[in-house]
Amino acid sequence: MTTDVNAPRQYRSAKRAMQATTTRLQLLSAAWTLFTERGYVATTVAQIAQAAGTSVDTLYEAVGRKPVLLRQVVESAISGSDQTIPAERRDYVQRIRQTPDAATKFQIYAAAIAAMSPRTAPIFLALRDAARTDPDCAALHTEISTRRATNMLLFAAELRLTGALRPDLSDEDIGDIVWATAGAEHYTQLVDSRGWSADRFGVYLYEMWSSLFLASPDTSLNQGRVPGPP
Repeated sequence: MTTDVNAPRQYRSAKRAMQATTTRLQLLSAAWTLFTERGYVATTVAQIAQAAGTSVDTLYEAVGRKPVLLRQVVESAISGSDQTIPAERRDYVQRIRQTPDAATKFQIYAAAIAAMSPRTAPIFLALRDAARTDPDCAALHTEISTRRATNMLLFAAELRLTGALRPDLSDEDIGDIVWATAGAEHYTQLVDSRGWSADRFGVYLYEMWSSLFLASPDTSLNQGRVPGPP
């Protein structure tokens, strides 16, 4: 009978990796809460480390300095995990590309926006506010905004391939409107200020986009009827 002498070492390595992931998630969660509640500028790394139950040195080792931490919080909010996931690898993007029907593409994307907005909208607004005074935040805000606009244009091009869009609207028109209506400001106005649920916001996006962009809108949409109370 032989014994794998490397087994204890592999176990310790796996345990350390699990602990590192847990620490990273705790730091990202604490940073999200403090950045969205107090603002980026008013939040210190010491406060984040304390809220996460760790040290500043551990924070720097696990994530990085404050601008890097903000970037990781934003990327984590977008991906829904502790890692950055490129747009083309996200589940909903792959399902959109596999679906031949334009209305269903709208439905998938609207549902994805509704699911992610509760975590993305607050941090996007915190980033926007910080960008007014902090150069690092300004650069990140521009980068994220530009990336969103690019992804919306790709979404419009994907929709164009179905042949179901209004011919009088360009891909740029559609991309810009999706970019604006799916944005943090629009979500916050309806959900935070007017008391809508995130699900209701998703249905609203789907119905609005379908009614506005499709050459022959689905009659079941009741001509853009805004959904009822949440």
